[in-house]
Amino acid sequence: MTAPTRIGAYRVERLLGTGSFATVWLAYDPVLDGRVAIKVLAENWSHDLRVRERFLDEARLLRRLDHDRLVRVHAVGELPDGRPYAVLAWADGGSLRDRLARAPLAAAEAVTLLDEIAAGVAVLHRHGVVHRDLAPGNILFRSGSGAERVLIADLGLAKALAAASGLTARAGTPGYMAPEQDDPLAVVDTRADVFGLGRLGLRLLGDGPVRGGTREDGRAGSELPRLRAGVPPGLATVLRTATAARPADRYPDATAFQAALRHAASGPSAGPASGPSAPPGSGPSAPPTSGPFATPGSGDAAPLGSGHAAAAATGPPGGAAVRPPRRRRLATSGAVAVVLVALAAAAGDAAGRPSTGAVGRSGPLTVALPAGWRADGTGWAGQYGDDGELEPALVVSPDPGRWAADPDVPGAFVGLSAGTARRTTPEGFLAERPHADCAAAPVRHTRQGGVDWVVAAFACPGGRPLIVEAAGRAGGPAGLLYVQLTPPPGSGEDFVDALLAGVRVR
Repeated sequence: MTAPTRIGAYRVERLLGTGSFATVWLAYDPVLDGRVAIKVLAENWSHDLRVRERFLDEARLLRRLDHDRLVRVHAVGELPDGRPYAVLAWADGGSLRDRLARAPLAAAEAVTLLDEIAAGVAVLHRHGVVHRDLAPGNILFRSGSGAERVLIADLGLAKALAAASGLTARAGTPGYMAPEQDDPLAVVDTRADVFGLGRLGLRLLGDGPVRGGTREDGRAGSELPRLRAGVPPGLATVLRTATAARPADRYPDATAFQAALRHAASGPSAGPASGPSAPPGSGPSAPPTSGPFATPGSGDAAPLGSGHAAAAATGPPGGAAVRPPRRRRLATSGAVAVVLVALAAAAGDAAGRPSTGAVGRSGPLTVALPAGWRADGTGWAGQYGDDGELEPALVVSPDPGRWAADPDVPGAFVGLSAGTARRTTPEGFLAERPHADCAAAPVRHTRQGGVDWVVAAFACPGGRPLIVEAAGRAGGPAGLLYVQLTPPPGSGEDFVDALLAGVRVR
């Protein structure tokens, strides 16, 4: 990887970390005379409008919340090649994953840290946001005036509760992910984060391996580990309740978890504690009036005061913004109807004419190109087949290189995935791909090119006014076909259907 010398107005100093979706660089801000972390969307994801939306939504969400328990966002921008980036406060103390790799924390420090993490997650829950990936790599530390602040980072998998559709994508780090996040039909809410907090507690306070499959795959097991010497014995019950397999048996949110944690931590310390024995679902205890966590006000504990400088970590990008209030939703839904009526009225115009015979190819996937359009790309970023190679995909557009970054350029992403077809249905796949700030029109079904397509249209308040998502099963064992389309201005449903009719699997 070639290091850039500058990103916008910032002078790049070194690489901090890379992930599947983004790269993070340490840079110098000449205006503020300080260092910042710049998170840049990975090039192989820049064509995917949904990933771009989630990347920018994360930055907007953090900017809107602007809380000292969350990583702060200074600015957003775009590279010359169209990839978006976010300028973040630099977490100079590194991550919890870094610290645990060096040595376990003392029991008292670990309990205090878990309380700090819960306080940060409670900020998200008060604003109707679920993080969904509370793992050690997403807990960062930033030095301050004589104290160290614990920060919650990487809301790339966060989802606003108000925008939850009840159909959610699998998301999270194995070992910390709630069991319901494996179920595409489950509603993921604040209790998924309570599970993550419980798993962090087991990682921080457990003594020995977790039996019953809990630690390695994220599912609740029948047995939890013994807690280390010096851990108050009541914490065993708290962690068992937090990591219950059924969401209904857990604490309702991070505030309730923190209250139970503080109550248990105010009890006497013990020697090596036995595994939890109380049944889950007993509910949170009241906060203590004395003890190490008895603090007035909102329940935020004092910051920690130790740590070492280290590079900040990075992870998946994205995030979903809170759904607009009901009045706005109704107004936007009306906009969907207006857009679709306009599309129907415009059907059959020049933009909807069939292709001129040019075809784009990627493996067995072919796409008949509309007049004036070209094809680019040979694989679906992040989707691998049984042979370990990228599954076939193409970007088709009058200008494929500009399509993802420029909302004025129409185009489409077309992909074929055998693995996705084994995992879900076309309807289920589209349900995993919402556009949270957009209003959805009723889903329609159409048969084009021998494929039964499920088509969803989204009218959006900014950027591209209309985004179309379509999925269908190719014949035989080929897999699931997916199309994400931004039609040309003035085109109608005929254009969408003509493009779908030109998608073939050889």
